[in-house]
Amino acid sequence: MSSVQPATSLSTSRGDLSGREHPAGDPNACSHHPSSPGEECDSCCPRSPVLLPHWDHLQHTTAQRRGKWWWENTMASGKAGPSEPSDPATEAVGGSPDTSPVPLTVGEGFPPEISLFFSIESRSSRCLNFQLQEAARKKLRALESDDRDVCALFKELSARLVCMQAQEDRFLLTFKTLEEVWKFSTYLTLGYVGSCLEQLLFDREYWLNCALMEDTEIVVTVDEDHLATIYTGLLLQEGNFFSRAVPGVWQTKQEGKEGLQLCKNELIHVKNVGEESKWEGMSLLTGQRVLLPVTALEPIPHPFYQWFLKNYAVSFGISQEISGTTSQPIVKGKCTATEDHRGAVWDELSFSKGDSIEVVGFLIPGLPWFVGKSPSSRSIGFVPTGYINPEACNPLGKDLVFLSEEEKSLLLHIPCNGDEQHFTTLLSDLARTDITSVYRLDGFEPTAMFPKVPSESVLHGCKDVQLLQSWEEINGFATTSTSELSSPGSESAPATLEDVLLEKLDDFDDPKFFIDLNAGHMEDADVFDPILTFLNQDSYVPSFQSLYDLSFSFLNSTFYGFSDEDELVLYLETSRNWAKRTHSVWAHVRLCFLLGKLCIKKVKFSQARVYFEEAMSILDRGFGDLPLLAALHVNLASIYLKQNMKHKFSSLLGKAVALLVCLPGHSFSSENELEVMLYVLREAIAVGNTPLEARVCFLIVKLFLQLGKTDEVLPFTEHLQCLTTTLLSADTSFVPLNATPILSYLYDKKYLPNIALASTRLFVPSGVKGAPTPIWRAGFILQNASKLLGSQLERSSIPALACFYLKQALHFSCKSRAVPTQRTLCSILSRMYLQHGVVDRAVRYAATAVTLSRLMGEEEAFESSLSLGWMYLLNSQPGPAADIMGQLLLSLNGTDSVTQGGAVHNLLAIALKGEGQVQKAAENYLRALHKAQETGNKRNQAIALANLGQLSLSRGASQLAELYLLQSAQLYAELQGSEDLEMELVQVLLWLAQAMVSRQRMEDVKLCYELALVFALKWHNVRSQLHITESLCHFYSKVSPSLQACITYHKHWISLAQQLQDREMEGNAWQTLSQLYQALGTSEALRQSLDCTKQSLRIFIDLEETVKAAEAWLQAGRLYYLMQEDELVEMYFQAAIQTALKSENFSLAMDLYEKAGDTFFNGSRNRDQAVEFYRGGAVPLARKLKATRTELRLFNKLAELQIRLQGYEKALEFATLAARLSIRVGDQLQELVAFHRLATVYYYLHMYEMAEDCYLKTLALRPPLLQCSGEALYYCKVYCHLGNLTLHKLKDEQDAAAYFLLALAAATELGDQELQGLIRTKLGDIPGAPWGPEGTPGCATYRARWLSEGGHVV
Repeated sequence: MSSVQPATSLSTSRGDLSGREHPAGDPNACSHHPSSPGEECDSCCPRSPVLLPHWDHLQHTTAQRRGKWWWENTMASGKAGPSEPSDPATEAVGGSPDTSPVPLTVGEGFPPEISLFFSIESRSSRCLNFQLQEAARKKLRALESDDRDVCALFKELSARLVCMQAQEDRFLLTFKTLEEVWKFSTYLTLGYVGSCLEQLLFDREYWLNCALMEDTEIVVTVDEDHLATIYTGLLLQEGNFFSRAVPGVWQTKQEGKEGLQLCKNELIHVKNVGEESKWEGMSLLTGQRVLLPVTALEPIPHPFYQWFLKNYAVSFGISQEISGTTSQPIVKGKCTATEDHRGAVWDELSFSKGDSIEVVGFLIPGLPWFVGKSPSSRSIGFVPTGYINPEACNPLGKDLVFLSEEEKSLLLHIPCNGDEQHFTTLLSDLARTDITSVYRLDGFEPTAMFPKVPSESVLHGCKDVQLLQSWEEINGFATTSTSELSSPGSESAPATLEDVLLEKLDDFDDPKFFIDLNAGHMEDADVFDPILTFLNQDSYVPSFQSLYDLSFSFLNSTFYGFSDEDELVLYLETSRNWAKRTHSVWAHVRLCFLLGKLCIKKVKFSQARVYFEEAMSILDRGFGDLPLLAALHVNLASIYLKQNMKHKFSSLLGKAVALLVCLPGHSFSSENELEVMLYVLREAIAVGNTPLEARVCFLIVKLFLQLGKTDEVLPFTEHLQCLTTTLLSADTSFVPLNATPILSYLYDKKYLPNIALASTRLFVPSGVKGAPTPIWRAGFILQNASKLLGSQLERSSIPALACFYLKQALHFSCKSRAVPTQRTLCSILSRMYLQHGVVDRAVRYAATAVTLSRLMGEEEAFESSLSLGWMYLLNSQPGPAADIMGQLLLSLNGTDSVTQGGAVHNLLAIALKGEGQVQKAAENYLRALHKAQETGNKRNQAIALANLGQLSLSRGASQLAELYLLQSAQLYAELQGSEDLEMELVQVLLWLAQAMVSRQRMEDVKLCYELALVFALKWHNVRSQLHITESLCHFYSKVSPSLQACITYHKHWISLAQQLQDREMEGNAWQTLSQLYQALGTSEALRQSLDCTKQSLRIFIDLEETVKAAEAWLQAGRLYYLMQEDELVEMYFQAAIQTALKSENFSLAMDLYEKAGDTFFNGSRNRDQAVEFYRGGAVPLARKLKATRTELRLFNKLAELQIRLQGYEKALEFATLAARLSIRVGDQLQELVAFHRLATVYYYLHMYEMAEDCYLKTLALRPPLLQCSGEALYYCKVYCHLGNLTLHKLKDEQDAAAYFLLALAAATELGDQELQGLIRTKLGDIPGAPWGPEGTPGCATYRARWLSEGGHVV
């Protein structure tokens, strides 16, 4: 046993049943534990299998930390002592400080919550996989806002979720009942918790990447001391539990007193009777009751034992017939007698010291007897284990430990509704296709609506080459005879089928006896001679099995001719009397046994006891029929137990147990045997005999399964699996018993899909005869993964989680050369990859299916080839598809396969259309249509017409397309509505809507879209609804704008994204919906827009979409501004900016500063606040990022803002900087804008000459020739402005006249008569000014500023 650590780490390991332990501290931290596997500490109770990981550690740490006084103080006060608050960061690593007491009263003194940490590691590198860890955190953040799935998962794992903390990679859990802690700890030990988290946290890209999945494990960590403390506190709270005595404390307290005497580690049933420091204890050994000090008790820490001892109580105490053991294994072979022994009765073997004795079956340490055989005398009998030395015996194999090879394969047999044949049939159903009889709509595959997954991400490192390497061996299969090609149904276990046939043959050999109750015949000895002869054989024969079995099959197989069981009893009584008369001992014994069995069936236990005791009294040589001897002993012991005959039971128990548990292949004869086994299990637990406990637990599981009691068997099967892991040697490659398939079946029966799936995924097929194969595992996983997704397993919904296991099943079928199964699995894998968007991989598996089908027959080859062609078409490879269709058409020549020919013509037309051969495509569509009309197949007619319509639509022939599509829709309307048909109709309606949009028939378009949505809603087809809703949103936003309709369908889009659990899609839809509400402009709409923005913000924060989250913060701030809630505006703007700065996305931060400033700049309130965001935030970042154009834009905005605010001095500073930057940028248009604004600022500052100079500079920046009327208008306005400036401000009439003349010339170029009139009026007000441009003095003025070249241009 490994050293105990304060924290336990368990990993999900495919095939590692117990989970791999990861030390979380000093491996020698606890000195109380033995250093070697066989050692045991004096203060420890007998070592038992661990359910809660290292649960025994609680006992030792409790003693070390608190001393025995703790129990007394806690129980006397009724209050828990103080404890330090739990530190989440150290909880799973260091535990609580050694100096502080750990109180055990739930709800006070210690936190009832416990942290479950997880880490995602690579198996190959043994390092953390940071990419997957971050992906898991991202998924967990998304789940924090809607934790229903997580709560449901932990509810299934018997824990209650308090909260999730994605950043710390942990879940906070709590427990309210003992059963919850027990179940959760069991799942933790078996490795299910990590496996379930894997199913929760990863998406299909992970499951499709088989190499990544195989290399990944989730390691979960809990503080086991804390979990043990919670459990012990719940025990004390309940006040009714089982404990072991602490002799030292008890003896100290009891000195000088008489009363109950306790042995070391004695089991005591403890109850709280209201005393503060003493509780009532009842010894399981003596049955005595007495008040005990709590310091003398150590509660049994194993939850299974507490549950078992409470629920399966017996009327009297422990027999002491069985002793404990520490390290001795179960053995077989030969042993040596250490003393002489003379058998006291006939059934005991006599031997001398030194004699060699052969063990019949097993020798189990701790039992008083075993069945032995003397090699010299060949006699068989009971041997007392105290008289022999077992050292010469051989332990059972590492992969057996407590059972035989036959028992191992027998237990692995799954009931018929969960066996290999069931899942083989399921896989065949999944692979079935109707492609040879039903046409396909062009490009339409219902599952193709899944978003495409990049093939390289899925196939990176994938081991498909290894899985499929045997395709090269397929040519070798061609020489295999038909009989060697296994079918899916028969390949799993041919030996089992042979066994069944042999059993059938044996049935014919079984003798049958007619019951004749004629009075005359009852006295005729000859009448009973046949049955007496049959029953009087002195050894076991297979025909006796029906007499001994559990199901009373002899009532139907051995005897006939009786109307009720009373007649049979009378017949058997008479036969018994004749057996007595004729001294037929064996017949007498067997008849007594049968009569006793019938009495048990009628619950007449006293009568049954009489018969069994009679049989035992006359039996003097029973070892020739060991099954009968075992059945008699165990049935009689069960009746003694039931009738509280303690003395008789104790005297019989030792030998009954030897016959029950030491003989492999024990066949149960009565349900009452369960009571004996439960009693033996109780004794094994009491004395700590782990090998015996495992053996008896195995037999209990076997009996419960035979009885079909799936609810009762589950706890014992789980415990057996846990015991199995503790009995392993250092070589962990050997597993004594992998009960995982049975557990998976039981979890499935209890509808625990997460746990059933986790259990099955951990199962590694062993190759043992009769054991489940990878075919079973793949089928089981497919079935339960679908339950997990909340849907039925269908051909249209193959979960990605099954990918790895389907490939393993394919690899297995390759080895066994089961061609039909290989083809089935290839077809399923092809369909699965298609559904999840990896179409090129779907093509590859479809091609392999074609190769395999050629070995099976023409029909299979035709079907697979047609499927391959369709895959090529869906992968946009019309060339290979056309080639395949051409070959298939040639193969159909001379046949009357009309429907198949039509299917080929239809796919050929789709391929030809893809190659651009429209005319040939149309011809083939028409051929397909004619063949469908010939057979009267309306569905195929509708598909051919729809394809013709789509072909016409693609060529722009909208009217013709509408005609074909309407005919197709009418045919669909005549067909009986099924999901497949109506989903095809949905696609036809979408095409029809497109045709009608081209013809501007908007009302009809709406009808088509909305009718398509109705059908998708009817069948709850979420993907189809999503596709239609996207089309409707586009239609109402772009084609026929309707804001309200667009809002309605975006709401539906959000609900669909939630159903698909696509958080990114949901966040984007909320964002768009927010913009739509904002466009409405009303106060209520703004409030709704804000709500939508906040929803998107939560999602983007969860998904760590920094850019989108920052934009959402900003949008919320804008909305608060529009709603005039100014106190919140800046807070949201700063949150947006800080989001960008924290991620060091300075470019985003710069944009956000500018957009925040724009809100005030373009608004009507608080416009001055824009300066802070522009100048204080955006400009420094622009300079840091050397974003000169952005800096220029910002200074232009700052200048314009200051002009509007009449801060002209500041405006001059910003405008000057903008002008300098515009020159540096080298963009003449930007330079023109900057100088124009600078001129405006100079004008407002009354610096008119500078203003004139800047205006002239803007004119100089224009091209020498006018490019458009806009430029002429600009010249006209600037020259007019210059004219007004020089006339009124500079008082220079001559220059003013010149500017006005230039403005008039520009207006003349524009041809604007009104503008020309206004300019002429201004010229008329200037004395001596010329009236037309022809009188312009040109450059005669003395001002150097004139030289702008503008005059020359005009």
